[in-house]
Amino acid sequence: MKQLPLLLSALLFSFISLFANEKTLFDSSGVELKTKTGIIYGTLLLPNHINGKVPVAILISGSGPTDRDGNNPVMKNNSLKQLAEALANNGIASIRYDKRGIGESAKAAKSESDLRFEDYISDAIDWISFVKPNPKFSKVIVIGHSEGSLIGMNAAKNANGFVSISGAGSSADIILKEQLAPKGKVVQDLCYPIIDSLKAGVIIKEVNPMLNSLFRLSVQPYMISWFKHDPQIDIKQLKYPCLILQGDNDVQVSINDAKLLSAASNNSQLLIIEKMNHVLKIIDKGDQTANIASYSNPLMPISATLTNEIIKYIKN
Repeated sequence: MKQLPLLLSALLFSFISLFANEKTLFDSSGVELKTKTGIIYGTLLLPNHINGKVPVAILISGSGPTDRDGNNPVMKNNSLKQLAEALANNGIASIRYDKRGIGESAKAAKSESDLRFEDYISDAIDWISFVKPNPKFSKVIVIGHSEGSLIGMNAAKNANGFVSISGAGSSADIILKEQLAPKGKVVQDLCYPIIDSLKAGVIIKEVNPMLNSLFRLSVQPYMISWFKHDPQIDIKQLKYPCLILQGDNDVQVSINDAKLLSAASNNSQLLIIEKMNHVLKIIDKGDQTANIASYSNPLMPISATLTNEIIKYIKN
């Protein structure tokens, strides 16, 4: 896509500053959310030639150093950037943002020992609170990808809709045990008691040095806060129908996760998208090389079925 000259614009958001930097079929503007620990930076896309109010989606990225576009320092696929652009080209505004400690929002990070999973939820709630009063928007939809699904469903009680993409169906302690299970009994015997203790809210002060990368003392409070959230329980807080999307070529999250979410939620719509992988690209099944390569291919488009179903849900 050809980059056009920098364009300044001003939109009246409480505590949000907007600076336009790109123009195609939509207007792209920088957004700033002020928090007690620093500024969280994001991108607002507005459809061009707005006639009346439009829906706005809050896009929440997945775990680790994943930024607002769906990228991390070693892999660039632009999955969430492409989703936001598809929404804008169909009359739907969006905000996507770098979570605290990630990307441009790095300076808003808390120390590892002070960070809690609820901090991410609170930030998402704040974004919703900022956009809801804006007269340009008719309703607010939260879209969470991967870990962003769990964050989003906990923030979306005051939104008008929720979309889960590749969201886990079980709590993080269960998932962690499943990931460690293939490592063998020795690893299980070392790790499972620690996981169980953290699940119960009890810190383990002395950890085998070999396990520090996973269970170091400074990260345990975050894990306790994270383990408290069971997506099958949390999604029940949403009293409106949700949209649950899952690719059948996703090697990180399973179809069963989506089914667990769907069974737990209220009158949700579940759609399994054929050949879609974790970064929302369409890959032939069994081609692991192509699957892995797509994580670093920003030019490869995301699933049209995915975007069409989200647009249909939002406009319903």
